[in-house]
Amino acid sequence: MSDNRKVSVGGQALIEGILMKGPKCSAMALRMPDNTISVEEKNRTPIYKKYKILGLPVIRGVANFIDSMVFGYKCTMESAEKTSFEDLKSDNGEEMSKVDRWITDHFGEKMMTAITIIASVLGVALSLFLFMWLPAQIFTWINQAANESISNFRGLFEGVMRLAIFVGYMFAVSRMKEIKRVFMYHGAEHKSIFCYENGLELTVENVREQSRFHPRCGTSFMIVMIIISVVFSSLISILIPAVTKYTIVWVLVKTFIILPIVMGLGYEFIKYAGCHDNKLVKILSTPGLWMQRLTTVEPTDDIIEVGIVSLKAALYGVDKVQDEIIDETEETDYEAQEEIYSEDEAQESETEETDEEEIIVISAENEEEVSDDIINKSVDEMMEELFKETSFKEEI
Repeated sequence: MSDNRKVSVGGQALIEGILMKGPKCSAMALRMPDNTISVEEKNRTPIYKKYKILGLPVIRGVANFIDSMVFGYKCTMESAEKTSFEDLKSDNGEEMSKVDRWITDHFGEKMMTAITIIASVLGVALSLFLFMWLPAQIFTWINQAANESISNFRGLFEGVMRLAIFVGYMFAVSRMKEIKRVFMYHGAEHKSIFCYENGLELTVENVREQSRFHPRCGTSFMIVMIIISVVFSSLISILIPAVTKYTIVWVLVKTFIILPIVMGLGYEFIKYAGCHDNKLVKILSTPGLWMQRLTTVEPTDDIIEVGIVSLKAALYGVDKVQDEIIDETEETDYEAQEEIYSEDEAQESETEETDEEEIIVISAENEEEVSDDIINKSVDEMMEELFKETSFKEEI
């Protein structure tokens, strides 16, 4: 195991970019529409560092999860705005719909904020419906049909159903072209971190050879949470069966009591898995690694470059990485100028050679004409012409 593993780094795939969190800072690197890489520091103090109580084990998992979700969502929206939204705003080729016109007229520059708030509310509501209410309600219907004979299996049934919904959702999303590109950035993030943790130089060639499946991935965290929730839900449904009789009460218990405990324990396991490689870690990490076959895709070299830039910025600072990008750009421009200069020289040489060939041809044609004139004229005619062209005749 490399000593580099002692330095904790992690990241998140964005729209055409990667957010990387390291010991130096959090850095966001984006592939811009003009094919350049933009990198900037994202100043952020984790909430668990502001309040000591939120830094305690288990509690810090809940605080860090919520803080990371909010911060990551903001960066995702910012990346979408910088890499593609400007193009959408400046596209005057199509007439705006009534909905777009209404949003623009009423919100103006705050349109993205409004969209973000609406999307967040709908996302939370959909998550609660799919992963909390729906499994509980379906089990209640089945249990009632079975005369309450399977009540002790509520936790297991709901856990399996949540897992099935999660896998099905990720499979459906992975078929989308736009999301597939995000998953390529996800793969580049994992590969870059693995390259650093293995003590290798951060180059495209070295990163390309790394695995895209990482045990500290958020996908693994979700799977671990589902597994832990099965255990806790089963215990509570067996020890306190009264809370499961009413679906809404059971959903509230799962949301505000079980879920925070599950998030806290899941976070501690992910941190533990990042520093250990024993059988327990391998067993619990395996389902998450399987799921990463859906949530990560082998990245192309240009996407790997973004992963390297974001990781270097998180490790060594944005200023240093920006200087490297400028140097590489200047070097590329110089090479391009040399190539253009060489092409111009080649074209000039070809032009000169062509001109010389034309001159030679013209000279040869003139020589042939002169030769024909000399042959066709007699000696007396030639002398007479010579005599006319000189002043010797006037003197005589």
